[in-house]
Amino acid sequence: MADKPFAIVGVNSDRELDSIRETVKEKSISWRSFWNGEEGTRGPISTAWNVRGWPTTYLIDKNGVIRYKNLRGDALDEALEELMAEMGHEVSLVGVDHEAEDEAALEAAKKEAEAAEDDDEDEDDDDDKSDDKADKKSDKDDRP
Repeated sequence: MADKPFAIVGVNSDRELDSIRETVKEKSISWRSFWNGEEGTRGPISTAWNVRGWPTTYLIDKNGVIRYKNLRGDALDEALEELMAEMGHEVSLVGVDHEAEDEAALEAAKKEAEAAEDDDEDEDDDDDKSDDKADKKSDKDDRP
């Protein structure tokens, strides 16, 4: 749905910002996510939106009206299809295996993280080799 007029916004209630950053990276969260503050579930965003349970979802239409709350699975897909159709965008989401999509995205993110770690290790090895060469040259320069 990347090419559709659609946005996902998240609010995280973890009390520690570093923990949130780790979760975002681990789960490959690509949408905008706001921190609810050190108060956690009693933070300013959840208080303003009267959120009492986690996760809470709101489906807001193009006019800013909350149309649905706390939908999951096919019910959420149907509601998204309806709202997108109202805006003239046909999408087909019902029956999509979201669990398989999530697993595939997580696997892809793990592979990407492993590749990045391998690149970092290669750079570290190159840095070590450069340091060794510099040390050897320095040793030669120090000879009487």
